Amino acid sequence: MKTIKASEFKAKCLQLMDDVAATGEAIEITKNGLPVAQLAPIVSRPATLAGCHKGGITIHGDIVGPVGVAWDAECSSS
Repeated sequence: MKTIKASEFKAKCLQLMDDVAATGEAIEITKNGLPVAQLAPIVSRPATLAGCHKGGITIHGDIVGPVGVAWDAECSSS
């Protein structure tokens, strides 16, 4: 994580915000050598889990057709 003095942050605030948005790397802001704040990118999360893996999963082949293997399964009703 990058560290920057508060006085330097004040002078370069808008540029630093653009840098954080572009790189995703947070910046620690110090005052008198002590960390006082952190400038970090916003991480957006989906409102629901539905569709959260869209575009990240690839299906290869037929996933609903028969597999060509005989199954030996019994149904029991209790």
